[in-house]
Amino acid sequence: MAVSMADITKLRKMTGAGMMDCKNALAESEGDFDKAMEIIRKKGQAVAAKRSDRETSEGCVLAKSTGDYAAMIALKCETDFVAKNADFVALTQAILDAAIANKCQTLDEIKALPMGNGTIADAIVERSGITGEKTELDGFNFVSGACTAVYNHMNKNQLCTIVAFNKECDAQVAHEICMQIAAMNPIAIDEAGVPESVKQEEINVAIEKTKAEQVQKAVEAALKKAGINPSHVDSEEHMESNMAKGWITAEDVAKAKEIKEKVAAEKAANLPEAMIENIAKGRLGKFLKEVCLLKQESIMDPKKTVADVLKAADPELAVADFKRFTLRAE
Repeated sequence: MAVSMADITKLRKMTGAGMMDCKNALAESEGDFDKAMEIIRKKGQAVAAKRSDRETSEGCVLAKSTGDYAAMIALKCETDFVAKNADFVALTQAILDAAIANKCQTLDEIKALPMGNGTIADAIVERSGITGEKTELDGFNFVSGACTAVYNHMNKNQLCTIVAFNKECDAQVAHEICMQIAAMNPIAIDEAGVPESVKQEEINVAIEKTKAEQVQKAVEAALKKAGINPSHVDSEEHMESNMAKGWITAEDVAKAKEIKEKVAAEKAANLPEAMIENIAKGRLGKFLKEVCLLKQESIMDPKKTVADVLKAADPELAVADFKRFTLRAE
């Protein structure tokens, strides 16, 4: 049957589907809009099923605050081309607006919210049919507090942060804290928020690293004392290369291997445990300064910590919670 441009336009507004998809759906349904919408929905389901194993590494990340509640979501897809499409961004914004309006706390809540003639979950499936790509909702997080703030990094819809404060906060200070989290990627507000398992893992790594460094120093000192440049014998590859260049002899290599084995074993067996533990604790302290928001140097004034910035703004001001999400590997 012939399909009018007015009907195609109407169906496009109802579904967001492309002109040809709308025209074909109307022709197949003989002008029945309900059936046409179902055809478009089924096409989305077919695309979603076909591409279910595809990686969704691109997408649109948005965040929004309404006073005491802030949320972020990521609508993900396969390509940057689709992610930047105005309709895709608009759908992401519509989903976020719905989540904000209902102060949702889970992805399942969001997916069940009404949108168009179905749910948000249906709208996402339909989008797959329109773009031909796998589309999924991910990266949802929220914070709540007396005051909340958000930051969309460079307005590129790739990285967002949301922050909750314990009391009303100056807008500029709130913005700086959001930017700090975006730039420095802390894992906790303070040391108490860092899991004990993470601290212990850092201690273990620091201990092993410190032991290896102490052994290496002893070996290098012994090599120098024997008249051998440590950099000439630091690996099998270098030994062979440097022998070929005439920088060391086969005797030097044999002597270096003997020194390495003997000195390394002796040093490892006699490492001062107390010293090793103290160095490891120092490294843990440095790690905590890097990953705890309040301990970090302010990106706006490196002479101050984030804790200093908050105290200067208001001695009672504190960060109650924060979340960060990015589509980019770091």
